[in-house]
Amino acid sequence: MNAQATVSILAEIPEELHETLKSYLEHHPDWDQDRVFVAALSLFLLQNGNCDRRAARVYLDTLFKRS
Repeated sequence: MNAQATVSILAEIPEELHETLKSYLEHHPDWDQDRVFVAALSLFLLQNGNCDRRAARVYLDTLFKRS
């Protein structure tokens, strides 16, 4: 899979988390739901996975809005 490939996921989250996410996005218009999920998932994998450089690259690219 190349760096530009994307995979869609459907996930259920607690309502409280959804409300918090909506509030965050209202106050940070440069972020969207997809960007938040990619940043959160890549950070989780960095902290709890096997420190894959690809996850680190995705995390940093997401934070600094590089595509």
